Amino acid sequence: MRVNTAARVGQDQLTHEGAVARVINPEQQLRRSVMACMLWEDTFYEDGQSVADRITATVEKVAFDKVAAIAIEAREKMKLRHAPLFLARALAKRKAGRQMGDLLERIIQRPDELTEFLALYWKDGKKPLAKQVKVGLARAFRKFNEYELAKYNRDDKVKLRDVLFLAHAKPKDEAQAALWKRLVDGQLATPDTWEVLLSGGADKKEAFVRLMAEKKLGALAFLRNLRNMHEAGVQKGAVAEYASSLKVERVLPFRFITAARIVPQWEDVLEPLMMTCLAEQEKLPGRTVLLLDVSGSMNERLSAKAETTRLDAGLGLGVLLREICAEAEIFTFSNAVVQVAPRRGFALRDAMKTSQPHSGTYLAQAVQALNAKVEYDRIIVVTDEQTHDGIVTPKAKGYVINVGTYKNGVGYGKWLHIDGWSEAVIDYIRAFEVAA
Repeated sequence: MRVNTAARVGQDQLTHEGAVARVINPEQQLRRSVMACMLWEDTFYEDGQSVADRITATVEKVAFDKVAAIAIEAREKMKLRHAPLFLARALAKRKAGRQMGDLLERIIQRPDELTEFLALYWKDGKKPLAKQVKVGLARAFRKFNEYELAKYNRDDKVKLRDVLFLAHAKPKDEAQAALWKRLVDGQLATPDTWEVLLSGGADKKEAFVRLMAEKKLGALAFLRNLRNMHEAGVQKGAVAEYASSLKVERVLPFRFITAARIVPQWEDVLEPLMMTCLAEQEKLPGRTVLLLDVSGSMNERLSAKAETTRLDAGLGLGVLLREICAEAEIFTFSNAVVQVAPRRGFALRDAMKTSQPHSGTYLAQAVQALNAKVEYDRIIVVTDEQTHDGIVTPKAKGYVINVGTYKNGVGYGKWLHIDGWSEAVIDYIRAFEVAA
């Protein structure tokens, strides 16, 4: 048998569409699997269990502090909730000392994350809690006030009182001791939230009209409940008046794009809000090209319960860049590469979305075409990286924002690879270019 033969690329080194993927180290693999991960949610190419299994296996190959840093970034910058807890559960199997308690205290930012972590800990059977797990849960428990505890005090398999007893948390003062006694006795004050009102059978229209009158509906809750308000018959004028009072500076455009897709009748209320959230953004200097993946896999919803798709996230980034770049040109790619008219707001969203059929993923072809005919200072690609033809080198600064959790990708090498999306994506690009 000959030994001196050409190496063959195995199936595990290809994207799902057959392009040769970049070989990356375990830490990079963990980042790309986590930063856009809705835990156990099936995606276009992979089922959720496969992603979870890959994360578990990869954690074993990465140092504790590196995994902890990824968990913190996923929670604080990418605003993920379950994936950071899953990483912490995997790390709890190691003898990590005080680091474990520090990590849990930091990434648990809502009371229901206390119970979710314990449910993950016992997913494969009940077992005693490690000492530092108890320490971390106890410290985290001390963060929350009565409103927060009552809001998430659900009758689930693992309850907040279970965590309190198992962690042996000690209150910081007499007031907190009294609060925890009310929790144990089932006497917490009922929070006045839309979730409680609707689950309790309140009239939807009356509930939302009152919550808006009393300024008790935050920006994200407002956007998520537009369908409920519309179906309940809340008057558009009341919605518009309340919208004008909201603080939306840190709300990303894709939230408005999703809301407008759900309730298109109120687009004229939503668009001024979206443009307000972009008005104060610091400008990116020079000429920017955005290349947006509009292939079929980008129409995948972020989770089974979510209304937002990966394409919504990309469209939102296009709307954002159009406003914050000193000069911007926007292109989409699928089977072809198409330039989008220089519109703004929802008109730009429509132009990007309808620019071409949502079919294949030919990224290398698209970058080659732009390198040949467009001058730019930076090119930003938004994609799930499952390209048929790989990728080629950019002729200036190049960024690949990966919005998928898939094992293999192509946006490395001369490209700065960014996994996941949030307002941190643009902040990261700004900081990187200043440091460079």
